[in-house]
Amino acid sequence: MRPGRRLVVLAAAALALAGCGSADPAPGGPAARTLTVFAAASLTSTFTQLGDGFEEAHPGVTVTFSFAGSSDLASQLTEGAPADVFASADEGTMRTVTDAALAAGAPVDVATNTLQIATPAGNPAGVTSLADLARPGLQVVVCAPQVPCGAAAQQVQEAAGVVITPVSEEGSVTDVLGKVTSGEADAGLVYVTDVAAAGDRVTGVGFPESSLAVNTYPVVALQDAADADLASAFVAFVAGPQGRSVLSTAGFGAPAP
Repeated sequence: MRPGRRLVVLAAAALALAGCGSADPAPGGPAARTLTVFAAASLTSTFTQLGDGFEEAHPGVTVTFSFAGSSDLASQLTEGAPADVFASADEGTMRTVTDAALAAGAPVDVATNTLQIATPAGNPAGVTSLADLARPGLQVVVCAPQVPCGAAAQQVQEAAGVVITPVSEEGSVTDVLGKVTSGEADAGLVYVTDVAAAGDRVTGVGFPESSLAVNTYPVVALQDAADADLASAFVAFVAGPQGRSVLSTAGFGAPAP
């Protein structure tokens, strides 16, 4: 990642600065512009990579990200936080933004994702199934119900007839993964892509019920974008061949045709 990239994570002051526009253009070069993207925490790695590619294709542009739980980001947007693009980890959270008339056009579906169990490396607790997460004494962490990964966790539990009593409910999938990788939890429900990105820090355990809760990721340019054309170009870039390639490599599924 180039040094100029700024990652903004739920910092209101930094978001305000990002929305204020751009720096002075370099003499004889393209005008400097900033694009502010609010994106689900599970998109951190892929969107950071795509942001680099978008900057290369658009000289003078700096893409600034705010990664967090989709519901938190949607709340910030409805409360007036400045941003140009919103990418959600599910369609329900995106509706919060579109129902508030904040979207410029219809959202574009760019990926799908499913849940997987993450355990510390080596799976010391011997978790082999979703039902194992209900074992007494097992320290399990999940996303809060209002977060897309939490809603999916509830859906698979209901479908499987499994009742998990988590030791904590986190505000984003990356927080769940952090509890697992730090050894604070025996297992956590995260996305397949999070397990893949964590590499040898975790052991992933698949379970068949995960297919019953497939999350679709929509992306939309926002009505109050500082540069509407640039925001639309970023959405098209993510939905285009390079975006599909990066998302697929990270383990995301393709959206329904």
